[in-house]
Amino acid sequence: MKISIAAAIGLLALTLTEAVKVNPLPAPVSITWASSGPVKVSNDFKIVGPDNAVLKKAFARTANLIKKERWVPQTWEAPPPSYPPFPVMTKRGDAPVSDSHGSSATLNTVNVVVSDLNADLQHGVDETYTLDITATGKGTIKAKTVWGALHALQTLNQIVISDGKHGLQVEQPVHIADGPKYPHRGISYDTSRNFYPIPSLKRQIDALSYAKFNVFHWHFTDDQSWPMEMKVHPQMTKDAYSAREIYTQKQVKELIQYGRERGVRVYPEVDMPGHASAGWIQVDKKAVTCADSWWDNDGWTHHSAVEPNPGQLDIGYPGTYKLIKDVYTELGNLFTDNLFHVGFDELQTYCYNYSSSSQDWFKAHPGAGYADFAQQYIDKVLPIFKNKANRRLVMWEDSVLSPDFSAKSIPKDVIMQSWNNGVDNIKLLAQKGYDIIVTSADFLYLDCGHGGWVTNDPRYNVNSPPALPQAIQDAFNENPSAYTPTSVNYGGAGASWCAPYKTWQRIYNYDFTEGLTADEAKHVIGGEAALWSEQADETVVDSKVWPRTAAYAESLWSGNRNSAGFKRTTEMSARIQDFRERLVARGIGAAPLVPKYCLQHPHACDLFRNQTALGN
Repeated sequence: MKISIAAAIGLLALTLTEAVKVNPLPAPVSITWASSGPVKVSNDFKIVGPDNAVLKKAFARTANLIKKERWVPQTWEAPPPSYPPFPVMTKRGDAPVSDSHGSSATLNTVNVVVSDLNADLQHGVDETYTLDITATGKGTIKAKTVWGALHALQTLNQIVISDGKHGLQVEQPVHIADGPKYPHRGISYDTSRNFYPIPSLKRQIDALSYAKFNVFHWHFTDDQSWPMEMKVHPQMTKDAYSAREIYTQKQVKELIQYGRERGVRVYPEVDMPGHASAGWIQVDKKAVTCADSWWDNDGWTHHSAVEPNPGQLDIGYPGTYKLIKDVYTELGNLFTDNLFHVGFDELQTYCYNYSSSSQDWFKAHPGAGYADFAQQYIDKVLPIFKNKANRRLVMWEDSVLSPDFSAKSIPKDVIMQSWNNGVDNIKLLAQKGYDIIVTSADFLYLDCGHGGWVTNDPRYNVNSPPALPQAIQDAFNENPSAYTPTSVNYGGAGASWCAPYKTWQRIYNYDFTEGLTADEAKHVIGGEAALWSEQADETVVDSKVWPRTAAYAESLWSGNRNSAGFKRTTEMSARIQDFRERLVARGIGAAPLVPKYCLQHPHACDLFRNQTALGN
């Protein structure tokens, strides 16, 4: 479809005739604003509904937050500005909220109706809702479950704003029919490499709920530390960083309940057999191999780990499986979610050179390779992991796609979390019949682009471009713009293996089902962004995660295209910028995305005036 530039520039104006400043994030599947004018909201308005403990807390929390914030939109969607020969800049930041008289009716009560109060917060639960605010001042939320009602309250939270006169309003009567595109929407937090106190995790759950994420994936163990209290083997927390950096099981239960009250599932990952040294080794030293090796062998030739410190469960040692059963059984009972992540990523073959048990296994199985070795592990642990009829396992895609260390056969009911090679690996997994959680590193790893962190790194000792062979240099002297030699420290990625930094626009524009057939796309059940914490802790987590992950929240909720089929990145700009300001106002240290000038002058900071520049 071809349209003129003038038409493209004005395309958004067609959707702005409703003249509202605030639109929810994530964008609802369907939202229809009327044009009769603002609906006044009483300063004493109430939210009422079923006698349900989760909902009653949410009613009070939502109403109190709306009344406390009295939100004044910090930016809004508008057509791109025109530029006369001698433009006179008009300050927009102080523009008052519409003072149109609108309806004389006042919204005093929002009634919430839920048809099934017993549906549990588990993967796949119905999260749909409708929200209606009428010109006569009637407010109604209808949802099939408590969890859909919670999402509706988040939407209500965003559309009730200040009227500019010490009161509240909804800008226009509105009808919203909404529900998520994907059932699994979340962020993975690594609290093993650096410890995050419980209050910081609760703050993340708050932010997740504001963005309608529903999953807090808790990667709480790794090689570096074991911070989780264990009853069956209390000595495991000797590998916590300190006595103050331990999660008690009481705290875990409280965090699960905190998430539940906000519609966020807390589901665990115990990474094994790779990334498994701390904690395990305190129980049985034979259960861990290569923990005392030099991790990269000064050149990677016989590396035993992808980062310090090394250590993998010795899957050739029989005692390992008793230990796995002890740990999994206890944690499987502690965590209530029907999903449980059991790892299986980045296994290093050289690590097992240090294990006499593993070497004995290979001697007893002439001709066997690492795929056979991995398979005997899978065959032994699956009966342990499947100790609950309603539990479903999640593994990293390495378990079936690693060229070095993948198993030959893993049941199709195991969900695969994909992190390598973007849509290529997603397609491979779908073709194999696995359901998929999308966490592609090239788009969704939040730790990327901050440089390397391993110490004593001579690659940084470079202060000029690397020299080129003379013949190549002569060729480029004729066309110097054609090539720029780089090194780690000069023009390169700065030792961040997954650079560059993943901006919100990179995240939002990721089409993770591109090239999949309709049947293959059905295997994508959702996605997670991931913050690995080699260079993160409670002091920076807010700014490393937010607000850019809100872009993924919207993609997973309602997609990244508008009704005309165009990427709606340009429309998303105002939503995510205003969302960032809300997060900051609520005590979440979300990073700024642009100079504030851009908030006050919508589209003045666009790279292209053509609002369909991204195409469809």
